[in-house]
Amino acid sequence: MTSRPAEDHRRPCASGAEKRVRAGRRGSYPPGMDLREERAGDAQAVRDVHLRAFGDHGLVVADLVESLRDTLTPGDGLSLVAERDGRVVGHVMFTRSLLDAPRRLVEVQVLSPLAVLPEFQGRGAGSALVRHGLGVLAERAVPLVFLEGHPGYYPRLGFEPGAGLGFRKPSLRIPDGAFQVVRLPAYEPWMTGTLVYAEPFWRHDAVGLRDPEER
Repeated sequence: MTSRPAEDHRRPCASGAEKRVRAGRRGSYPPGMDLREERAGDAQAVRDVHLRAFGDHGLVVADLVESLRDTLTPGDGLSLVAERDGRVVGHVMFTRSLLDAPRRLVEVQVLSPLAVLPEFQGRGAGSALVRHGLGVLAERAVPLVFLEGHPGYYPRLGFEPGAGLGFRKPSLRIPDGAFQVVRLPAYEPWMTGTLVYAEPFWRHDAVGLRDPEER
């Protein structure tokens, strides 16, 4: 599915090791916005963010989040929220998929979905969530992060078209320009091949674009 720009996808960590940063120190978003890992009590607020941000597609995305959340384990995957005055206003999820590389299967991450409440869009919350998430994954030695997203939005966050770097998309229904990847420090040149999405993306039919039904 497309991880739409939030300005236009592990179980939440229950330990005290939650990472937290003050968003106001990292960019042009409003002072007072916090980024932190999702907690168990955030589930409904996160669902509401996706329902509102994705419009007609919101129900599919919200249900996808609930399924992906069940795949997260400590140290594998990441679910972050942006919070303003105690209210969850944005969410991003990174979950495990596989790259079918020539040498072996490689564990990678997929960024999907990313969403920000409409009234908070255009203020940098989505960019802050992505940048912080990529930083955490780099520290965990994740080599690659893939997404389906707007080619005019994600390059500013380090993403590049995947096809030109030796990667093949998991479905022909994904537009070439939308299939993007960021290479983190643990990446090695032999890591090329086909991205294999985790099962929840297929279960929720949340891969690529489908032709509209004829009426």
